Amino acid sequence: MEKTNSNSGLLRTKSDQLLETMAAAMAAMKSPTSEAGQESGSGGMLSRKSSKRLAMASPGRGGSGSSRNNTHIRKSRSAQMKLELDDVSSGAALSRASSASLGFSFSFTGFTMPPDETGDSRPFSDDDIPEDLEAGTRKKIVHAEPTLPIYLKFTEVTYKVILRGITSTQEKDILNGITGSVNPGEVLALMGPSGSGKTTLLSLLGGRLTEPNTGGSITYNDQPYSKFLKSRIGFVTQDDVLFPHLTVKETLTYAALLRLPKKLTKEEKEKRATDVIYELGLERCQDTMIGGSFVRGVSGGERKRVCIGNEIIINPSLLFLDEPTSGLDSTTALRIVEMLQDIAEAGKTVITTIHQPSSRLFHKFDKLILLGKGSLIYFGKASEAVVYFSSIGCSPLIAMNPAEFLLDLANGNINDVSVPSELEDKVQMGNSTTDTRNGKPTPAVVHEIPRKLELSWNLKFLANVWFCLGMELSFPVEAYETRVADSEKKKLMVPIPIDEEMKSKVYSAKREWGASWGQQFSILFWRGLKERRHDYFSWLRITQVLSTAIILGLLWWQSQGNNVKELQDQAGLLFFIAVFWGFFPVFTAIFTFPQERAMLNKERAADMYRLSAYFMARTTTDLPLDLLLPLLFILVVYFMAGLRQSPGPFFLTMLTVFLCIVAAQGLGLAIGATLMDVKRATTLASVTVMTFMLAGGFFVKKVPVFISWLRYLSFNYHTYKLLLKVQYEHITHTFNGMRIDSGLKEVIALVAMVIGYRLLAYLLLRRMKLQPGN
Repeated sequence: MEKTNSNSGLLRTKSDQLLETMAAAMAAMKSPTSEAGQESGSGGMLSRKSSKRLAMASPGRGGSGSSRNNTHIRKSRSAQMKLELDDVSSGAALSRASSASLGFSFSFTGFTMPPDETGDSRPFSDDDIPEDLEAGTRKKIVHAEPTLPIYLKFTEVTYKVILRGITSTQEKDILNGITGSVNPGEVLALMGPSGSGKTTLLSLLGGRLTEPNTGGSITYNDQPYSKFLKSRIGFVTQDDVLFPHLTVKETLTYAALLRLPKKLTKEEKEKRATDVIYELGLERCQDTMIGGSFVRGVSGGERKRVCIGNEIIINPSLLFLDEPTSGLDSTTALRIVEMLQDIAEAGKTVITTIHQPSSRLFHKFDKLILLGKGSLIYFGKASEAVVYFSSIGCSPLIAMNPAEFLLDLANGNINDVSVPSELEDKVQMGNSTTDTRNGKPTPAVVHEIPRKLELSWNLKFLANVWFCLGMELSFPVEAYETRVADSEKKKLMVPIPIDEEMKSKVYSAKREWGASWGQQFSILFWRGLKERRHDYFSWLRITQVLSTAIILGLLWWQSQGNNVKELQDQAGLLFFIAVFWGFFPVFTAIFTFPQERAMLNKERAADMYRLSAYFMARTTTDLPLDLLLPLLFILVVYFMAGLRQSPGPFFLTMLTVFLCIVAAQGLGLAIGATLMDVKRATTLASVTVMTFMLAGGFFVKKVPVFISWLRYLSFNYHTYKLLLKVQYEHITHTFNGMRIDSGLKEVIALVAMVIGYRLLAYLLLRRMKLQPGN
């Protein structure tokens, strides 16, 4: 009995301590609150985040703080609940505090904040933003330089794809008459279920889709899209397309050097990259590699912020993001969206797709577009979406995330949703009695349902939503057009509040590059060298080359060329060298463009560099690395096999092998650029290399006339003849029916292959179409 009384007394004591603690905190909050208001008034426009933050007392940051005080600071800052002083004295406030489980739940586990530690408490402010282990210390975006404000408007946007079958061709509507707008300083969210057309609409608005099967009007400051806008637009794709072996700092620095205007010096561009690193809270991992599937690197949230940093580094007027929170936990996703708010507050226009946001994320958006099967269900303020659907008779039956409720509507799912009983009965009756086509009601039946049921406008709207979208019938939502669309279209007719001079800045036919051709080549060359050094100097590749060289050296150990039989043995070694260094570079080079296709699409769409500068840098980057391993190979084989021991033949053998490698690389690049698919390219390369090997002059001495031309296309043939000349010109002028002449024809043929194959690869790259969303 005494134990029970003791426990109850302890509970009352802890509750009283909690009430006293909160009362003292709220009393101490009054004075700092007024001071903070005065400071914010003099500091300019308050951020949206500051104006919405709930006041909550937090202990002061005095010099006498200890680790125990820091614990109290972190716990008190996490409790962002606004409790009125009148409520504190009542049991209701205590009940709300315990049920919220946000901040003061630790008080009921035995921990109470001493009253003397709340005496110097003050409100939670922007300077007290807590640290997050995933997102780092959150910092305000400090891009203070002016940017061109862009008002984006789009009216009746449509998009179709053509599905070509074996015997027929049909069109499929992806977007049906989407209308909306977004202004500088606002964040527009495109929401809808998978397959509703979010990414397609985002790509259209961002200028990434310019195909003829699009309709409607998209204007930027009342001007159509132009290539000049590429330098004003940042586009973050859904997939994190980054080089895995570059560090965070290197990635952003190369982006700054390539994308920032020419008028900035190299030091200024590098400083901009450093500023972005600190703005995004990436300073802890700036020297860490990005990482990938087989390379350990930064976390998913940090990788996403690097992608965003690649775009905001140019201070864009428009920022498009395709599902930036996918794959992230709720806290990291919240940090990303809050960062987008900061970017918008700097005068930029932000449009993002979002799949299924949490309730906290949903309330961060200014405007919302809800799509279902390519049709527009709602456009307006995000905070008014649930109110709008409630006004037409549709509301959730249980407390749920508003985003989840809206997605249920877009999917046609009416579970846990309140609908008029008349409509629910008729919907059930319609599902069982209406005419169907392949298990679905026909469009004529769906159009007749509202009239036959003699429903109100609200029921017409719901009938359209659930029959048209839920039954996968592609035509616009008539109810939305009847009630809301006209008023929204009238708003789009209102002139934007900028002068004609600002409007004209959007339209320009001149393309502006961030660096000259030579600078682009140099930047891309060093970037490629850093990215691929790990591949070329991997132990697997070195072991492969060295083990092959040692085996060849042992098999042809100190072979002599004093008679015909010995010459035949050595000729086999020379032919293998020609085949090996024709085969090896081809199957290395065919992966070049298919593996970098996503990065090439992304950077070309942003006009980061000229394609010619990229191609030259990409092909020359491989040369220093590709020539080191052959040098090691020749050093081992040449002296172990006892080939011609003099400086001249040694260096000529080395140059011949180098020429073969460069020609074989060109063939691999051309095959990869032709197919852009690793499997198909590998198959074609295997057949081609095998054909060149068989026609190389070693296996078949007498080739039929009608196919003898094939050997002249084989770099193995020309390399083999040059190696025979270098080793045996002092012994004989013919070998196995092959004439050993000056070798000039073979050199010209190999040089022609070096240039011709690369030119073909470049032309094929220029014809490559950019993929939607990249």
